[in-house]
Amino acid sequence: MVKVQVVDYNDNWVSLFQQEADKLKRMLGDELIEIYHIGSTSVPQLHAKPIIDIMPVVRNIDRIDTYNSQMELIGYECMGEFGIPGRRYFRKGGDKRTHHVHVFEVDDNNVQRHLAFRDYLRTHLDDATRYASLKRDLAEKFPNDIQAYMDGKNALVKDIEKKAVAWYQVREA
Repeated sequence: MVKVQVVDYNDNWVSLFQQEADKLKRMLGDELIEIYHIGSTSVPQLHAKPIIDIMPVVRNIDRIDTYNSQMELIGYECMGEFGIPGRRYFRKGGDKRTHHVHVFEVDDNNVQRHLAFRDYLRTHLDDATRYASLKRDLAEKFPNDIQAYMDGKNALVKDIEKKAVAWYQVREA
């Protein structure tokens, strides 16, 4: 069973991302366009589950399936789309999860959505504080129920995400 734990921001998360990103860059080679640190561990000072979320952006998502055995060799469980069409999702660490890898093709709208959410929280401390507070409360309330934790933060995530995407599109225009 995966324990829901939300901890204070850890400066080591940046280097943990970089170490894993370097492995993925070597593995994916020319298929990789860019690789991003996303999720709460990518937002300085934000409380987070201590799981590094990584988003490789690739030329062709279908070719990623050919890397499954290599991903397994470096400790990942291959989960396929896992609820998001067009994504390839991998997780590492079993019940003591350490990394999630979310692979998207370059023109997938989820790329912008993830980057918008991250960048918005990095610059809008009021929403980042609200989000952190809710996550801590939910982790305390549902330490052994990841689904209840996820469901509990869904409305706020959708609200922030909507503002973030609008903000990001204006910023990128």
